[in-house]
Amino acid sequence: MREEDAQLVNRCLTGDADAFGHLVKRYQQSVYATAFYYVGRYNAAEDVSQDAFLSAYKSLPRLDSPERFGPWLKEITCRTASNWLRRNGKKLKNETPLPHKRTISLEDIRDTPGQALEREEQLARIETANDSLPERYRLHVVMRYLQELSYQDIARFTGLTHDEVKGILERATRQLRQTLSATDEEQGGEFSWHRAQE
Repeated sequence: MREEDAQLVNRCLTGDADAFGHLVKRYQQSVYATAFYYVGRYNAAEDVSQDAFLSAYKSLPRLDSPERFGPWLKEITCRTASNWLRRNGKKLKNETPLPHKRTISLEDIRDTPGQALEREEQLARIETANDSLPERYRLHVVMRYLQELSYQDIARFTGLTHDEVKGILERATRQLRQTLSATDEEQGGEFSWHRAQE
């Protein structure tokens, strides 16, 4: 049976290092998605993720509500990413960002070079459309559709309920569809959606 966050946190506080490993495994995709959302670079997102987990580990004794470990870790990740941007923001202006690192599906592996290029172009269009969404929707879209996290994982990390996450994503998806459909009409094409696994 899967242990609750509070149980794992309490085990960590009694010196069980393996318990923190379980928390890292549980939240690594959410932390990476958040870090990449803010810094936009693979290596930087990995560095921010490592720094966020290290900071969380060191700060664990100050966590007042162990059952809210996910939202607490999200705040640490956002703060760590913000600090990274403050230190490295000037350098970013001279770099070309790479496409989003995301879950690879069997479809991706079977793609021809032309199909792979088309898939990357679709992701670039989604990213542009996502940037047009209200700020409160964007990270949820990245976690759900680029990292393919479940509603439950997103809820645990953000501190929202399953229904709140579902509502946010439904509204965001409607807006994304409208934006992408308008672009399709202008370009004479049709955008095909890949449904993330639940």
